[in-house]
Order: sequence, then structure tokens, then C-alpha cells
Amino acid sequence: MGLQAFFHSLLPKDERCFDLLEKQAAVANAATRALATLAEGAKVGDVAKRVQEHKNAGDALLAEVEEALARTYVTPIDREDIHALAIELDDLASLANQAARACEMMDVERPSAAMLALLGLLVETTVEVATGIAKLRTRSYSEIFGVNARVRTLEKRGDRVRRVAVSQLFLTGDTDIRVILRERIVLDEIGSALEHCEVVSDTLSNLAVKHG
Repeated sequence: MGLQAFFHSLLPKDERCFDLLEKQAAVANAATRALATLAEGAKVGDVAKRVQEHKNAGDALLAEVEEALARTYVTPIDREDIHALAIELDDLASLANQAARACEMMDVERPSAAMLALLGLLVETTVEVATGIAKLRTRSYSEIFGVNARVRTLEKRGDRVRRVAVSQLFLTGDTDIRVILRERIVLDEIGSALEHCEVVSDTLSNLAVKHG
């Protein structure tokens, strides 16, 4: 360690970034939970509105992160890593919003079994993401790898659900083409959000390797 780096390490570090990242993860989870209320019979228009509100809250938090990084001299982890993670968490809320908009556009009043399965997996996976984000504050880097493994397992389950559902749609000869399109579009949008959870989790794992 060079002299400059040594003195830099002695400076007090502003850990507000952890507060903001944890809030972002909570917002992403809240957005997916709002989306999953379709399973409870919530009206799709109301669901889309609530998810949009969470997405807007996420955008505001990202702006706070960027402002904090601009004003903070010393951060607990590299500022570019914080910024990248903040953007990915914001993207997760945005993808949940896109899924909600797809449900609204396709007028999904009664989600199919495959949609319900993916929504459940998405909520469960965003809980894991939030757990992983919280491990940064406590420097529990070894536990982040466990989170990443669970996220990958959940994402693979979701991928199987989606592939089987799409396959069945095309194997059923009398299925209305409008039903096929609606199911495929909505499943792909929910699946994209689920896949992005793995992107966030992989970033966390890279940080664990870097700082552990």
C-alpha cells in the first residue's frame, strides 16, 4: 500500500451509500410485491399504478445516490462500484414496472399458472437481492456467495417455468393466437426482471471477491 493510499484508508468513510442501496433494494422488492398482488385478484390498472409509484421512488433514490457520490470524498467501497450497483437496482424496479405495464397492456385480469409461478419466484428473488445488499454494510462477503447461489437457483427455476409454458402454448393446436401472444409477452417481461436479479447478484459477488 502506498503512502497516499495508507492515509486515505485512515479517513472516516461516509456509509450513507449503504442506506441508499438498501432502500433501493427494498423499493425493488416492493415493486415486485405490488406486481404479485395480481395473484390476489387485484385489478391490473391499480397494480400498474402502484408499481409505477415504486419505480418513481427508485428513480429518486438513484438521484440521491449520485448526489451523495458527488459530495462524498471517501466511500466504504469504490464509488464506481456503488454507482453501478445503484443503477442495476434502479433497473430492477424499472423492469418490474415494464412487466406491470405489459400486464396492463395485455389486459391480464387472471394470470395464468405460469405467470403466478414466475411472480412468486420474482418476489422471492428480490428478497434474496435485498439480503445480499445488506451484507455489504457488515462486510459479510462470504455470505454474499450463498445469496448468489440461491438467486441463480431461483432464476433457473423461473427459466424452466417460462420455457415449459411457452412450449405448451405452441403444442396446443387450438390455442387462440391472442392468448399465445399475451402469455409470451407477459412471461418474457417477468422473466427479464427475474434474470436481472441474477445480474445484481453477480455484481455483488464480484464486490465480495474484490473486497473480501
